[in-house]
Amino acid sequence: MSDGPMHRAAAPALPGGAALRWVEFLSHALSVAANAAGSLVVLVLVAVVCFDVIARGFFHAPFHGAVEVVQFSMVMVVFLQLPDVVRIGRLTRSDGFLMMATRRRMPFAGVLNRGIELVSALFMALIAVTLWPDVVEMWETGGYFGVPGVFMAPWWPVKLVICLSAGLCALIFLFRTLRNQRPGVAPPALRIGGAGR
Repeated sequence: MSDGPMHRAAAPALPGGAALRWVEFLSHALSVAANAAGSLVVLVLVAVVCFDVIARGFFHAPFHGAVEVVQFSMVMVVFLQLPDVVRIGRLTRSDGFLMMATRRRMPFAGVLNRGIELVSALFMALIAVTLWPDVVEMWETGGYFGVPGVFMAPWWPVKLVICLSAGLCALIFLFRTLRNQRPGVAPPALRIGGAGR
């Protein structure tokens, strides 16, 4: 599995000019920022659950939207943190054969790795493109989830996070394809020039 310790080898150089490296830099910076936002959502979720427990146990006045907030938040946390997981190469996958082929320097290992990364990018792009009409529809119609009169929240923020996250993952997978970055190899430094090239 590729969720073990990362190799210390540097990522291969990215083909192309400075503009392409800037796009990669921005995609990596956005993935780090989204990861931080996901961590903040976790903290908010913990606060909501603690509030509900205290209100329910001591004041017999539970927070009626606790279940909906938990469902809402968990989806957001997963997709906010997914791009950074892809960026650092820690997305869990069965890659025992690929790792063995890479260690033994088999000629098809690089092609196979690029193929996996490219298919992953295509799937993420398909998710983003397929979901975008739903985002627009939820925004225009004001679709919501929850129980009317108890707790209601709009659907569009969750749909938007999933759509943007999938698009960002597709972009990062594409850069990993261009670099032919092996599973578990540390990503390039988050800067333009030097090790980030």
